[in-house]
Amino acid sequence: MIEQKKQGMRYTISAKTVMDDLRVGDSISVNGVCLTIVKKRKDSFCMDLIEETLNKSNLGELTVGDHINLERSMKISDRFNGHIVQGHIETLGVILEKQVQDNEAVLSVGLDPEWMRYCIPKGSITLDAVALTIAAINSNIVKIALIPYTIENTTLGIKGKSDTVNIETDIIGKYIDRLLTFDVEETEIDANILKAIRHIQYGES
Repeated sequence: MIEQKKQGMRYTISAKTVMDDLRVGDSISVNGVCLTIVKKRKDSFCMDLIEETLNKSNLGELTVGDHINLERSMKISDRFNGHIVQGHIETLGVILEKQVQDNEAVLSVGLDPEWMRYCIPKGSITLDAVALTIAAINSNIVKIALIPYTIENTTLGIKGKSDTVNIETDIIGKYIDRLLTFDVEETEIDANILKAIRHIQYGES
């Protein structure tokens, strides 16, 4: 169910596998977007989406009955089995081509050139919550191979040409980029905020 709210939308999701010990306030990934459970029933849960989320992801394109990818948040004690995914969508990608051979497939996904700096061959990328490996790069297009399990168990199996996918690039690359390019001398500083911080920390007036 999709409900219009004063600010944003409320989605009600029917699910089975992820429902064990799911509680109000828990985080859950919906097509790669980290959202908060605001209401829970026996076989469904609700979450609120603000305009920022609807504008930056493909969740605003969903209609009643659509399939989505769901994933619970990882526990600290769990085995780390993949790459680091935060659930913070950066941009939308568009499937330009889907080549299917036997029970495997290769996706060609077009990205905003701004985000290509974080994409490397054999590097990690997330499409609609699915952690994948970049097989090849051509200009602002990444090619990604899908194994049978991914095709059968995620929405990437039913998506095709012109469909959008939520993109999250590798967090490690973004931190490195920030460290290498950040220059405090060129950063605009709000003098009032700086004064308040120094007053709290050092008692400066």
